[in-house]
Amino acid sequence: MTRKSDTERLSSLAAKASSGGGSAAPPPPRPSVLLCDDDVHILRAAEIKFSRAGFDVRSATDGLEAWQEIERRCPDLVVTDCQMPNMSGIELVERIRATPAVKNLAVIMLTAKGFELSHETLHADSGVAAVVSKPFSPRELLRMAQDVLATGACQTSCRAAPV
Repeated sequence: MTRKSDTERLSSLAAKASSGGGSAAPPPPRPSVLLCDDDVHILRAAEIKFSRAGFDVRSATDGLEAWQEIERRCPDLVVTDCQMPNMSGIELVERIRATPAVKNLAVIMLTAKGFELSHETLHADSGVAAVVSKPFSPRELLRMAQDVLATGACQTSCRAAPV
């Protein structure tokens, strides 16, 4: 009696799964992120990085639009700029924390150079998981977001290195 090699068995299982013949579990849901920034270049760079990493990405260009997105379908994580028209990132976080249905939503705050905010103050006052100063590396922002979703907190320096 001949024995199938590991490669042959894996190929056979893959063929069954793709043809519907296997009982493979459905893929886990993709984590969702809402990106909010009034700078379209920053928004697009982050959208590309998060999409390529397997996130379900939605975006908004101000805090009010972000709030409307949260009301439509709450994401797993919000990454928001601090200074925006219509509703600032701070006001958005205050509204999130005041709304019981979404009060525990994970938030990362982006700040412009010269407007750095204290991570300790924002964490204590608003429950912001991380504060990232611009300019930032989209790769570092993604890593921080993954840390926050995995543990509920930023495990590394919350000051991302510039590109």
